[in-house]
Amino acid sequence: MKTKITLLASAACASAALMGTQVAADGHSKDIATVVKIAGIQWFNRMEEGVKKFADESGMNAFQVGPAQADPQQQVALIEDMIAQGVDALAVVPMSPEALEPVLGRAMEAGIAVITHEAAAQQNTTYDLEAFVNEDFGANLMEQLATCMGGEGEYAVFVGSLTSQTHNQWVDGAIAHQEANYPKMTLVGDKNETFDDAEQAYTKAQEVLRAFPNIKGMQGSASTDVAGIGRSIEERGMEDATCVFGTSLPSIAGQYLETGAVDGIGFWDPAVAGEAMNKLAVMVMNGETVTDGMDLGLPGYENISLDGKVIYGQAWVNVDAGNMADYPF
Repeated sequence: MKTKITLLASAACASAALMGTQVAADGHSKDIATVVKIAGIQWFNRMEEGVKKFADESGMNAFQVGPAQADPQQQVALIEDMIAQGVDALAVVPMSPEALEPVLGRAMEAGIAVITHEAAAQQNTTYDLEAFVNEDFGANLMEQLATCMGGEGEYAVFVGSLTSQTHNQWVDGAIAHQEANYPKMTLVGDKNETFDDAEQAYTKAQEVLRAFPNIKGMQGSASTDVAGIGRSIEERGMEDATCVFGTSLPSIAGQYLETGAVDGIGFWDPAVAGEAMNKLAVMVMNGETVTDGMDLGLPGYENISLDGKVIYGQAWVNVDAGNMADYPF
């Protein structure tokens, strides 16, 4: 018996007075395109709420686009289109940072301000915004998974893409935490790639359950992973025999949190991240410098850490069935 634990762009929480300062230095509205990994999934729908809020409060022409599929080349094509349209700034959540380097380089050469998110190794960006140190977030998920599993047994890991930098950082941080602290736990198989698709996660989870019938835990990375995993667990009636944790939102994983097929999720608010990216884009266009310890005026980003061009917040929350109603998105 497992031990239960409590745990298309921008968003949320700056005051209208603060956002009123977000005007271009020349007094003109600017075109800011937020380009996400994929359009139509709840994570990026939530981000788009933040982008629209930023547009309403700042007077900027801020909008969001994303490809129909989680495909780096489709994302490249969208960015090429934004460059051709002459946008002033790009806020990008890369599907593959490496695949986007050339096109983001061309954007910067064209004088377009570039802000990225979930891409700490991105070179062609002015600043990359991270909600937190990604390895720490992965270790946080693993600590909950390990506690649920009683510190022993087999577990598997899932990523939306083998090229998604943050997903791999979360998983690598989780595995490192397990190896350092829970020697009786064993990782089975390779990283399961789901292409940010709940159906793919369901199929992969079924494969894992067939290959490793004694498995006790699974950790997901894409927002849709735990929904697919939870469905496979629920169908097999394994809610009490397994532990499932990962990155998601209550709107995606809530039904499985309620049944116990998923035990806990961690996340940051995509809306606030979208808003922060757009705010940073305006700062860059205005020639303002980001400094260590700066308060961006947004929850989780009140005391940022700056490491080169990477900005880190402290924005994660842990959610389970007991507190998911506090996060109605």
